[in-house]
Amino acid sequence: MNELLAKRLARRAKEAKRAFAAIDLVKLPPHSDRSMNAVIASLAKAVGQLTDRAVWRVVLKSVGVTLLVFVGLGAGLWWALDWALAVTLASILPAGYRETAAVLLAVFVWIISFWLLFRVVALAVLQFFADEIVAAVEQRHYPQAAQTARPLPLRRDIANSLRGVVRALAANALALPVALALIVTGVGPALVFLAVNAWLLGRELTDMAWLRHCKPAERANPVPRGERVMLGAAIAGAMLVPFANLLAPIVGAAAGTHLAHHAMARSAAKAIAHA
Repeated sequence: MNELLAKRLARRAKEAKRAFAAIDLVKLPPHSDRSMNAVIASLAKAVGQLTDRAVWRVVLKSVGVTLLVFVGLGAGLWWALDWALAVTLASILPAGYRETAAVLLAVFVWIISFWLLFRVVALAVLQFFADEIVAAVEQRHYPQAAQTARPLPLRRDIANSLRGVVRALAANALALPVALALIVTGVGPALVFLAVNAWLLGRELTDMAWLRHCKPAERANPVPRGERVMLGAAIAGAMLVPFANLLAPIVGAAAGTHLAHHAMARSAAKAIAHA
């Protein structure tokens, strides 16, 4: 009797599974469309949460630290250029002109550095406040998951930040020859660096939440590559817009948290279905 009941239940379960699979095949859009819809929805939720006090605290702290880094960089550039000009052009430029030249060169190099390195520095700084962004999103949208999250120790945040900086510098350095080869096209270099930084940003922004929930044996980020790249491209584009670039990393981290939780939910559902 028990065996017969078990067989009937197993048969019904298989029929239900085939039915749900058929529904998914009929109703769900193609994978690329699902990825785009998921990214757009995650970005919309992230922007909608910018009014939270917890999020604004992170905005003020991360933007403040990022700007302080560049202020320090500007001061260091001025000192280094003033010294270099004093050594190399002391006999040509009078002291007053030398200081003016050092200031102008420092401002020029600082502007170029800000444009090229803002993404790298902003993401490195955000790593130290990632727990707060992830916690704010989870408390509002995923309260059960928030209870099981494991905040990363400071040394892990520092390690993640340094790895991200090295990875970003290395990837952009490798992309530089390709960008230079395409400079005659006008838009080629911009597209090359957009693609590279879309890949980098998508990984960094979704890792912020994933690393706080993954098991020690788990290594692969469950967010589909297409979703990561689309999110990274959106945030990389926003970082090119003045003032919007100050909020873009925060919005990206919040959206990455949504994508990570959706991916973890899909993985859990598949594990249950195959059990």
